[in-house]
Amino acid sequence: MTFSLLIRDEETGILAGAAATGSLCVGGWVLRGRWGAGLSASQGAAPSTFWGESVLDLMGRGEAAEAAVQQVVGPDPNRAWRQLSALDMRGGTAGHSGAENLPLCAHLARPGRVAAGNILARPAVLQALFDGYDSLPDAAADPGARLIAALKAAQAMGGDVRGLKSAAILVLSESRPPLSLRIDLSEDPLADLQALHRAATSGSYAAWTHAVPVAADPCRADRAILAADPVVAPRQPD
Repeated sequence: MTFSLLIRDEETGILAGAAATGSLCVGGWVLRGRWGAGLSASQGAAPSTFWGESVLDLMGRGEAAEAAVQQVVGPDPNRAWRQLSALDMRGGTAGHSGAENLPLCAHLARPGRVAAGNILARPAVLQALFDGYDSLPDAAADPGARLIAALKAAQAMGGDVRGLKSAAILVLSESRPPLSLRIDLSEDPLADLQALHRAATSGSYAAWTHAVPVAADPCRADRAILAADPVVAPRQPD
């Protein structure tokens, strides 16, 4: 039904997540993130948004991803119908792929990155997520572009056997506001996601994001940027 990728960039510490599916609203169902905790992707035949939030709560309290996943998955009697990936702030990763999810269902966890998917065309889809992300090594300052490249590479490898209807990316950084972009229903969600990403990272909108609060400065309101913004700046009387 879904394939997803969670990444921690070694050089910048940025957390980056992406997901795509042959159903609706993958961003709302699958991706979760919280600076200071990490990222999660909860998917499968009966995905639990509670799993996604609970694993973030545990990692936010200092649990490593592997221990957090075990604590969330273990008590659930219907865990065989679900899939969960987690990435902590140190780059620790873990995953669970329930046996009742339709084949092919699997995850691939490595230091600093974890890929997962179900109803996949072939196992190589998971490695394609890694390879697609790494195919733009000069785009470290733009992790969103790397995430979209990862989704495209996975779908080119066969991806979700039903095709795609929705896609999403989530980028968290200490020095930037969260970037959460979602295409909830589309005939070509990856193309639409790329266009939305381009609009969100350029022009006046991108300039305005440098004025708002971030984790490193939760009270930020850059007066110079806000004064220059035609939407925010007060109009002069005629």
